[in-house]
Amino acid sequence: MTNSAAEIIREYGPFEGVDGVHGVTYDGTQVWFASGDKLHALDPASGKTVRAIDVAAHAGTAFDGKHLFQIAEDRIQKIDPATGRVLNTIPAPGGGADSGMAWAEGTLWVGQYRERKIHQIDPDTGKILRTIESNRFVTGVTWVDGELWHGTWENDESDVRRIDPQTGEALERLQLPEGTGVSGLESDGADCFFCGGGGSGKLRAIKRPKRK
Repeated sequence: MTNSAAEIIREYGPFEGVDGVHGVTYDGTQVWFASGDKLHALDPASGKTVRAIDVAAHAGTAFDGKHLFQIAEDRIQKIDPATGRVLNTIPAPGGGADSGMAWAEGTLWVGQYRERKIHQIDPDTGKILRTIESNRFVTGVTWVDGELWHGTWENDESDVRRIDPQTGEALERLQLPEGTGVSGLESDGADCFFCGGGGSGKLRAIKRPKRK
């Protein structure tokens, strides 16, 4: 496994009225983050929040190209970002012990924090299609260019790690400074990851390692 220090490119927040950043996703223009009772849209260029949707938002957030998906306690809500309406609800695989969430290959990938698992689930029914085991607590989850990454947060240590999607073996890790937590995680599809900072109320952009 290759180890390196995470390179923090930019810090956003803390934001007014936001006690913590939970799930994080990216719609190609805006970064969306969950703060408990709202989903906020952030302009990553200006660092300003541009709108908020009043919806329960306790953990992971994902975007499928059209809709937002948001974990609220023991369920996952499918949300129309234009209207803020909840269109559908499915059970979350961890029954309330869920953490991060990502969209890839037409399915949702949901982290289970203390269980150290990532479940691939059917976005229409919530049925678990497969489960990947990790050896660390799982916070945020993201796929980029066929690579599966997840955030970890144990005690005061956090990192973002790439794991083998078949075996769960850790292949690469980016260590964050001590005391810097990672809650939600999302790739911008290019050279950076957006990381939720949990109770700090901050959001950080870190550099994704270049591929040869």
